Amino acid sequence: MRIGFAFAAVCLICVTSALAQDATAAAEQSVKPGINDQFVDPELDVSEWMGRFEVESREVYAARKDVLEACGIRPGQSVADIGAGTGFYSRLFADAVGKEGWVFSVDISPRFLEHINTKAREDNVHNLTGVLCSDRSVNLPPHSIDVAFICDTYHHFEYPHLTVESIYKAIKPGGALIVIDFDRIPGKSREFILGHVRAGKQVFRSEIEKGGFEFVDEVQVPAFEENYLLRFRKPAAS
Repeated sequence: MRIGFAFAAVCLICVTSALAQDATAAAEQSVKPGINDQFVDPELDVSEWMGRFEVESREVYAARKDVLEACGIRPGQSVADIGAGTGFYSRLFADAVGKEGWVFSVDISPRFLEHINTKAREDNVHNLTGVLCSDRSVNLPPHSIDVAFICDTYHHFEYPHLTVESIYKAIKPGGALIVIDFDRIPGKSREFILGHVRAGKQVFRSEIEKGGFEFVDEVQVPAFEENYLLRFRKPAAS
């Protein structure tokens, strides 16, 4: 009889937890409907985006060495490049973590992931895996990464609460979250940023902290004029 009651209690807890998760998912509305439509297009031209992303005129590409240093990647670590795009940071991370480490190139675009995986095979990079995410989750196992890296992609999160929650679960206790995004300042930022990026630095920081992360610092990258770099940590006791 006691076993029966215990089993029923466990079932009730599982059902309650599942219902709570469903309620959370249902409660959060898209903050920017359609922002990723062009990236999930099966006809996406990767070469066009390489011409936009991998050029010295783009701050985050020109400053990639300084950004890599700020990330503090060490050999043997597991790193998730979230919103990897054409994968140039993923390749830098794969070199930094070495043969004992691993890189997960996470993106919502099947075409970007196809390019990343093909490029890795051609370059004999064996410590990199493409991961197809959804608009609500990075689709990584719990406690599977030491560092999560989000570069000019946080503003593309349609469901930031759920996505940050999935990143928090994926990071090991004590692990790091690095966020780079456009500094949206009304009256100062150019029109593209004001129209494309939904909120400013303090809003994004607040959302991430509400997701359980601790703010560490803001790193001043000399080449950045329109971007900022924030570092967060998942509490070691998590």
